Amino acid sequence: MTINCKGLLIELSTPKVMGVLNVTPNSFFDGGKYKNESDILSQVEKMRIEGASFIDIGAYSSKPNAEFVSEKEEISRVVPVVDLVLKHFPDTILSIDTFRSEVARATLENGAALINDISAGNLDTKMLETIAKYNVPYIMMHMRGNPQTMQTLTDYHDIVKEMMFYFSEKVAFARSLGINDIIVDPGFGFAKTTAQNFDVFSKLELFSSLNVPLLVGVSRKSMIYKTLNTTAQDALNGTTVMNTLALTKGAKILRVHDVKEAMECVTLYNKLNS
Repeated sequence: MTINCKGLLIELSTPKVMGVLNVTPNSFFDGGKYKNESDILSQVEKMRIEGASFIDIGAYSSKPNAEFVSEKEEISRVVPVVDLVLKHFPDTILSIDTFRSEVARATLENGAALINDISAGNLDTKMLETIAKYNVPYIMMHMRGNPQTMQTLTDYHDIVKEMMFYFSEKVAFARSLGINDIIVDPGFGFAKTTAQNFDVFSKLELFSSLNVPLLVGVSRKSMIYKTLNTTAQDALNGTTVMNTLALTKGAKILRVHDVKEAMECVTLYNKLNS
C-alpha cells in the first residue's frame, strides 16, 4: 500500500505519522503559537527530527463554530508558509488542510504534495477535479455541514453504516476522475457526539473494506479530554492510548500535534508485529 508524493513512493504498510502545523490564530489546541518564521521553522524541524513523514499545514481552523476565513485570507496565510518550509527543508512532504480548490491549487503550484480535505469535496465542487489535475494524494474526511454547523448535524440511524456508504460513493467518484491515491479519515469530532466518536472508533477495522489507507486524527480532541475530565493541554497521555488502539485497528497514518509520542506508539506497534 503506497502513495505517490511528488514522485516519491511512501510505503504505508508501516504506519506513518503526520505532524500538525496550524498557522491560524484560533486553533483549538495550538492556535497562534506559530506566528513568525523562526517559530514555524523550529516546529517543522522538531517534527522532522522526531520522525514525521508528513507536515500538515492548516490556515483555517475547523474546530466547531470556527470563525469564517475568506479564501483570499487563507491563501495569504498558507502559501508563504509552504514557500518558507520548502526553502529551508526542501524534501519535506507537505499536506495542506483545506476544503477550497483555489487554496489547493495555489499550494500545489508552490510545492505541496497532498491535500487534506475535511469535506471530501462537499464544500467546493471543483476540489476533486483540481486533485485529478495535479495527480496528488487526497485525504477525504467524513463530515456533515461545515465547521459552523456540523455540531447540529449529529442525527444518524446507523453512523458507521452511513459513513461506509459515504466513503464508498466518494472513493468511487474520485476513482472515476483518475485519482489514484486516496486516504480516508473518519473525522472524529466532526458532526459527531462524543458517544458517536467512540462508536466509530470501536469499529475502525471495518473501514479496511474500502481498500484505501486509513488516517486517524484524535490528537488532544474533546472526545479524549472530556471523557477524562481534563483539558486539551493535558490530553497527551489519552491521545497516546487512542493512537495505539488506532494502530491495532488498521490506521496507517496518525495525524498528531505530538510527533515524538506518536512515533513511539508506531515503533512499539511495529516491534509487536515484527
